[in-house]
This record gives sequence, C-alpha cells and structure tokens, in this order.
Amino acid sequence: MAIAEANGQQLYYEIHGDGEPLLCVHGLSCDTLTWIPQIEAFAAEHRTVIFDNRDAGQSSMAGPGYDIADMARDAIALADELELDSFNLLGVSMGGAIAQELALQAPGRVRTLTLAVTFSTGGTYSRRLAEVWGERVMQISREQHVDELMLLNHSEAFYENPDMVAFVRTAMLQNPHPQPPEAFARQLVACSCHDTRDRLSSLTMPTQVIGGEHDILVPIWKSREIAAAIPDAKLNVLPAAPHGLSLERAEEFNAAVLGFIRETAPAPAA
Repeated sequence: MAIAEANGQQLYYEIHGDGEPLLCVHGLSCDTLTWIPQIEAFAAEHRTVIFDNRDAGQSSMAGPGYDIADMARDAIALADELELDSFNLLGVSMGGAIAQELALQAPGRVRTLTLAVTFSTGGTYSRRLAEVWGERVMQISREQHVDELMLLNHSEAFYENPDMVAFVRTAMLQNPHPQPPEAFARQLVACSCHDTRDRLSSLTMPTQVIGGEHDILVPIWKSREIAAAIPDAKLNVLPAAPHGLSLERAEEFNAAVLGFIRETAPAPAA
C-alpha cells in the first residue's frame, strides 16, 4: 500500500508499467478501481500513475472549503514525491477540471494534456446542483446513490445488457473503500466553483479534448467550449458515448488517449 504525503493530504497511489510517465486523474467519487479498464493498455506503453483524490478511496478525508486548484496542488505534490519532472496528463470529468488547473499551475511539466468529458466552469447552475445533490446524497441509501450514478454515467444501450449492469452495480456496492456522502458533497462543491474558462488560452502543450456525444452529465458542448478555448486543441467526440465512456467504451477511449500521446508527445529530455 503506497501512501504519499502531498500538500497536507495523504494520497493513495499505484504505479503500473514503465516508460514515459502518464499521470491519471479521475473524477467525482472515483478511486483507483475505476481505472481497471485502462491499466493494462496504459501500462504497456507508460509508467502509469493512478491515485485517489482527497476525499475518495484510500486517500485522506478532507475538511470543507477546498477547491479544484487545491486538488491540482495535491497532484503536483504527488508528482514531486514520485520525482516526475514532466509527464503526460490525463483528466476525466472532475479529474479533467483538476488537470486544467494543474496544467495552468505547472505548464512546463505537462508534456501532453488529455481532457475527457469535463468542463471549464461551474457557475450558478452548478452551485445550485451541488446544494441539491449534496443534500440528497445525505438522505438516500448507498444503493440508491449507486443506482443514480450509474444512470447518469451509462447509456441506454448499456442497460440492455442486464448481466453487465449487475456486474458493475455489484462491483460498486462491494468497493471496500466507499466514499462517505459528506465527502461526495465536498467534491461537488469544489466542482461547482471551478473556473478556468478565461485562462485556458495560455496553454501551449499538445491538448486533446475527448467528449461523449450522448453525455448527459457533462454535455458535449462543454467539451467543445474547452477545445475552442485552448489553442490548436484536438476535439475527439466518441459517437453515442455516455459520460462513463472510460468504462463503457474503454477500448476506443484507451486508443484515443494513447494514440494522441504517440503522435504529439515531445521527445524526452536527454
């Protein structure tokens, strides 16, 4: 069990494979188990670092009042601890918001940037959503919470396969480190206050934005907005894909991430 002291937090992390580093940042409520569909493919080409954000998995629970920029500082501190001077960076959903802040805080360390099913700003709508959903998660059972998350993350086609639905639901319910509802609410608040929209134009590293055409949690227009804001960013929309495309469309997602890095990553320093 690997724990790093990072920015006042204790972050659980794992390293898989060898090669140029790939730092992976996942989203709301997710922990390292969520990367299972990616680990084999990513580790075949990269020294792949996955970790639990604060308030999730085996990392430390945090007090209220933090924001996405704080979580980016957590990730930078983890990279420091692991002596990653530069790395390819992947962020999914809330992890994509964290990756935006990380790239803005430490642009010289990010070799390539991939932002998947994510957003550049919260706003009044998101703040109200955080209030309502944060209160609701305190009132419902874990089973109901998992069912809601699955409906928001997966497609109608996914639900036509009852065996897969049952498998994923059981795996989520049997997670040995479930996220407390209070921690879910804190991460929601952090997401709602995120705003990089007016700063993204300063990013110059090769950037890919991956969107899901049928994403109902983070609509595709938010991916288009990010791609338009970052100079020369590549927009890659997976047809009919839902928010949970890293699971439901793992093969296509993995190919998009790895292919972009192969095509655009600068040569490693001597």
